[in-house]
Amino acid sequence: MSERQSWFEGWRLLAVLTLSLIALSLWIASMRQFEVEGVRMVIRFTARSSLLLFCLAFSAAALARLWPNAWTRWQRRNRRYLGLSFAASHAIHAVAIVAFANMDPAGFAEATSAVSYIFGGIGYAVIIAMGATSFDRTAALLGPRNWRALHLIGGYYLWFQFMVSFGKRVPAMPLYAAFLIPLFAVMALRLIAMAAHPRGRAAVAG
Repeated sequence: MSERQSWFEGWRLLAVLTLSLIALSLWIASMRQFEVEGVRMVIRFTARSSLLLFCLAFSAAALARLWPNAWTRWQRRNRRYLGLSFAASHAIHAVAIVAFANMDPAGFAEATSAVSYIFGGIGYAVIIAMGATSFDRTAALLGPRNWRALHLIGGYYLWFQFMVSFGKRVPAMPLYAAFLIPLFAVMALRLIAMAAHPRGRAAVAG
């Protein structure tokens, strides 16, 4: 187990997750002959894979502090790569959205609004900024204080955006409430970890 875990880390982890997401997205789209419904299925799939990867990255520091074990140490050690995998998932999500807009302009207009353009655009700007500063050189250029502020504010903004994106679908589709559970859980973990370890608050928040 230790050998497998040590292999499945860092850039290998990012590569495996990204290639898996690409392969699964292509397979899902092919189930509907790459037509509009297949593209919309990819949009839904990548929204959920992004949620999972975001929660893993966002909770990594808190879990490692509250329950230090092999898994949480692995998760904390690979938080950067889980975050970059989340960015890759959302990049595929963006490609699928653009494809949907081109293939079915009327359906796309019906499914979106000016508010979604604004908040979605901010979300993607945050993801790009956080992803670009997830490397040692760019993080050093930004400086530790600015890096921490960007990733702290950006992380909470993305958490809020996920809450809104999934939460607004609950009235029409109550099963979507299940996607809010991990979001509430990771926020609770972060707050508990900050309360339990006030001296390490910056590490948990970052």
